[in-house]
Amino acid sequence: MSVVIGREDRPAAGAVAPKRHDRIRLLKFLSEFYAAGTEGQVVNLVERLDPARFDVRFACFERAGQLLPSLERRRVPVTEYRIARLYGARTLRTQWRLAGEIRRHEVQIVHSYNLYGNVFTIPAARLARAPVAIASIRSLGDMFTPLQWRVQRQVCRFADCVLVNSDAIRRALIAEGYAADRIAVIRNGLDLDRLTCTPGGGERFRRQAGLPDDAPLVAVLARISPIKGLEYFLEAVVPLARRFPAARFAVVGAGYMLPDGRGGTRDYQAELQRMATRLGLDGRLVFTGIREDVADVLSQVTVSVLPSLSEGLPNAVLESMAAGVPVVASRVGGIPEAVDDGRTGLLVPARDSAALATAIGTLLENRALARRFGDAGRQRVLRDFRLERVVLETEALYGELLARARRRRPPPHPQPKGLVS
Repeated sequence: MSVVIGREDRPAAGAVAPKRHDRIRLLKFLSEFYAAGTEGQVVNLVERLDPARFDVRFACFERAGQLLPSLERRRVPVTEYRIARLYGARTLRTQWRLAGEIRRHEVQIVHSYNLYGNVFTIPAARLARAPVAIASIRSLGDMFTPLQWRVQRQVCRFADCVLVNSDAIRRALIAEGYAADRIAVIRNGLDLDRLTCTPGGGERFRRQAGLPDDAPLVAVLARISPIKGLEYFLEAVVPLARRFPAARFAVVGAGYMLPDGRGGTRDYQAELQRMATRLGLDGRLVFTGIREDVADVLSQVTVSVLPSLSEGLPNAVLESMAAGVPVVASRVGGIPEAVDDGRTGLLVPARDSAALATAIGTLLENRALARRFGDAGRQRVLRDFRLERVVLETEALYGELLARARRRRPPPHPQPKGLVS
């Protein structure tokens, strides 16, 4: 998949936009549009796809989330397909309705994301005879059951391409029986223009979080989920709080109600807050909730920590590096593909709070080393993890897959009666 589409192929500013049927008709499926890693990457990408080549629409399970207004301002169509579960007669009828939309709008490329989106969308794309179906897998699946993971593997056999965002995921999928020649890797990229601090933003963040103006700040920026290993961060903070009395610690991210395994839910953030109290961290560690001013937050962070148990390629690590903040993270998934241990940050084993505390303490104690890691990390992101690269590689992948489909498939059959309402 080596086709490269350069910016010189794009029309000059002010050129007349081509008609819809002169462009590649693309449908993307996301579960919803909340400000999470995958959703942010997808919306940022769509905002920059060449409008002269791509006509984009979205489908989703829930038409909600902080990122939805961005698509609405651009008049990108978004259609909701609500389901209660991934199987059953009602779900099949909803998939049939999605297949009808794909046929009605003559969609050429269907691109779905993550397990639920892939399992729901790829069969509908094949029912509608879309020329190209792409499934994106952006995690190692540790939060899913073995059955869910097996179902996704079976569904992905009907995809023309499985797109992943790290070599670690690619290796894991191949080991599980996925066809190596159908897996493509496009790593995450950042829109660096959106990582610009606002005047007084850093001071405002400290004030709102109740943090002293000059305290060194060690922070985890992540959704509050068990897969992020936050218990180990809290355990690591205990010796660090004694060793560095001026330092403060923060967990920056949204908390969600999680299934408790008995048909109910559990408040994981509340559990962590109670744990912090038991460990004697009140007054030293804060939970800030979700923040949209990521650049302002990072401008105040001394060490960025991600103690995850499993990862694809986390945006939080890349954003921290882009801001020049040294990173301490678990050596899992795609993290080592971004963090060069001993050069742009420090990597430690997952579930090892003692190693985590040692690494964080090294950077709090040696500010010169921390600055060196931060500078090297920023240069790494500028070189390898810009959003512009992701856009070009994705456009090239779409173009290549569609060209392959045209070479191997006969002209479409007449549309079956009853498929479109």
